Amino acid sequence: MATQVEQLAEDRVRLTVDVPAHDVHHAVEHAANDLAQNVRIPGFRKGKVPRPLLVQRIGKERLFAEAVESHIGAWFWSAATRARVNPIAQPEYDYELPSSESDDWSFSATVDVQPKPEPADWTTLEVPRQEAEVPTEAVEAELETLQRIAGELIPVEGRPARDGDTVVVDLVADDGTAQRDYVLELGSERLVEEIENGIRGLSPGESREIGYELADGSTRKATVVLKELKERVVPPLDDELAKIASEFDTLDALRTEIEDRLKGQVADELEGLFRAAAVDELVHATNFMPTGPLVELRTRELLNGLARSLQQRGIDANAYLQLTGQSPEELEQRLRAEATMSVARELVLEAVADKLGIEVTDDEIREELRAAGENDEDIEEFIAEGGADRVRDDIRLKQALDRVAAEVKPIAPELHEARESIWTPEKDQPAEAPKLWTPGSKE
Repeated sequence: MATQVEQLAEDRVRLTVDVPAHDVHHAVEHAANDLAQNVRIPGFRKGKVPRPLLVQRIGKERLFAEAVESHIGAWFWSAATRARVNPIAQPEYDYELPSSESDDWSFSATVDVQPKPEPADWTTLEVPRQEAEVPTEAVEAELETLQRIAGELIPVEGRPARDGDTVVVDLVADDGTAQRDYVLELGSERLVEEIENGIRGLSPGESREIGYELADGSTRKATVVLKELKERVVPPLDDELAKIASEFDTLDALRTEIEDRLKGQVADELEGLFRAAAVDELVHATNFMPTGPLVELRTRELLNGLARSLQQRGIDANAYLQLTGQSPEELEQRLRAEATMSVARELVLEAVADKLGIEVTDDEIREELRAAGENDEDIEEFIAEGGADRVRDDIRLKQALDRVAAEVKPIAPELHEARESIWTPEKDQPAEAPKLWTPGSKE
């Protein structure tokens, strides 16, 4: 659904929205089904009136008018969101009814929008930046993993099973079902706790009856037989291990590679945190607090995403609220604050891009896709199918953030915290909570 935005005045725009034929057809089908529920025609039950007879009775114009009126709002708000237009009132629509449901259609909408922010001078902002450091323990943990991989399992004699051992067991339930030759590393928590506890202390050939609880709260008994008991013997940390487990000839070279790789991963994570802190500092310095449908839409997306996540994990929403100590109102307020900040970041970066005159070419999009690992054939197909316009705005914001992150002043986190702890009069001013937007409101 392509959208063109025309700036009419500082706080007023006109959107021209192109609606694809398949969306028009869907809207007409939906409208026909709704109208069929209300039209009485002798010989037909409600909702069962054939389309030709329905059109004959009510007229094609009324059908298309119903289709447009019932869908134009969703089309507008979807287009406004993609174009990052933030209306603060209901739009004024201008259109002619479609002549066919099999053709593309367009309409225009004029609407008042929230004034664009004037970004603060980001070159004066100080943003905390942590230097990448890799703890020795992290390097040693990687080496220990390589030791385990290169280790050898050998039979154990003269002692019972304990954590870290690899065992082969038969599990026979009291109903006769059995899991035979099950391989397990004790302490890995792959089996329920009662069964793992029952295996500990057994020697090869011994068995034990174990009771355990199922997920539904019922209890069950099973007999576990320890058939094999092995322990992993790891090689020493030396040059020979480096040759076995890597392409390096010495342990020092392997250790250096691990340290460099981990440091690169940490640096990437810290760079992401720094970029996020830079745009947040810019939003705060700009003193910009968005309101309106973009914030409300983003809030609903966060709420719906949380609901889906809880459902997938089998967690009841009320139980989640009790565990987190929140009321439904407090949860919504927290997510609305997150949504407000998310929208603020986008709109402030959009203003930065405008101020810098950033325009993203198709060649730049190709370079971004190549950097992401896409091959030239797929990239050209993506461009030919109009994909460039779907990612152009996102890349434009990324380039704006690149510029901001490159030009703010990095400072040590300790210095930033010290400066933040210094009292200033404005810090005693209560923060204004984001207000709930309603259609037609000006705030």
